[in-house]
Amino acid sequence: MRELVKEMLAGNRQSLARLITLVERESLEVPEIMEAIYPHIGKAYRVGVTGLPGGGKSTLVDKLTAVARERGLKVGIIAVDPTSPFSGGAVLGDRVRMQQHYLDEGVFIRSMATRGSRGGLPHTTSAVMKLLDAFGKDIIFVETVGVGQTELDIMETVDTTIVVLIPEAGDAIQTMKAGLLEIADIFAVNKADRPGADYLVAELEIMLHQSPKQAWWQIPIIATQAVNDLGTRELYRQIECHYQFLQQSGRLTLKRREQRKAELFRTIEHKIMAQIIELIERNGQLTDYLEKVERGEIDPHSAAKEILGNRALVEAWLQEWGQQG
Repeated sequence: MRELVKEMLAGNRQSLARLITLVERESLEVPEIMEAIYPHIGKAYRVGVTGLPGGGKSTLVDKLTAVARERGLKVGIIAVDPTSPFSGGAVLGDRVRMQQHYLDEGVFIRSMATRGSRGGLPHTTSAVMKLLDAFGKDIIFVETVGVGQTELDIMETVDTTIVVLIPEAGDAIQTMKAGLLEIADIFAVNKADRPGADYLVAELEIMLHQSPKQAWWQIPIIATQAVNDLGTRELYRQIECHYQFLQQSGRLTLKRREQRKAELFRTIEHKIMAQIIELIERNGQLTDYLEKVERGEIDPHSAAKEILGNRALVEAWLQEWGQQG
């Protein structure tokens, strides 16, 4: 495993791809991989691109990547797709999304499946970003699956978040207002040549005026036509401006500290939940409780109270857990 990491750090794309696959599959070697690359991370700037499905996020990422490459930056792209109900993998493939950059050695593209994640990002996204960072990427774009206002995960993962909207969004804006303000550092009104684009921009301006997110950063609203490559350079410029503001104010350091803390809690929660599910499947008493809940004979809260109040059961459970670890 150390040799594979060494090859990746030396610039071997195949080794990088293999390591990402191990991370996605949550292999037992993941802690060793993360420990080995940890001294080599922290240089890449991370940009999230989210919003409703059909907003042209992939095309925007494609154009932003072209601008970054013009500036001599090495780019990593994580394109999160819905999970295939047949294979469990990403529905869309790398070549379909970013054909223009597929053969560019300075760009590495990876499609990832949500795998049931409710926040628009698979929980392995942070680890994959670390691998791209260690590989030497200067900027990493993370394009989420586009499930709307539940995509708060992106805030805890990237440095700058772009929320992409289109004129057809209509009433969806009203229901998403609170979530949008929490998520967005930059708004991109894409497909701005369509009717209603000016109205949407004006509506967003009113929304931001009424509920300012922060005094130090005025959230910009950029009208774009990604297909025609209009407005994308201004959008990229705003990404650079936000990066400079974060750096100069010291907020980038604070933000990443909070993100590392949140990642620790998420990782612990995920691992504990996985082990609990495995223990329930193997422990007769816990299985009985589960079946009673499924049949509606007892409510989940009462079942949880009884399980945690059964000292002998919990002690046996913890002992089995310790032996497992």
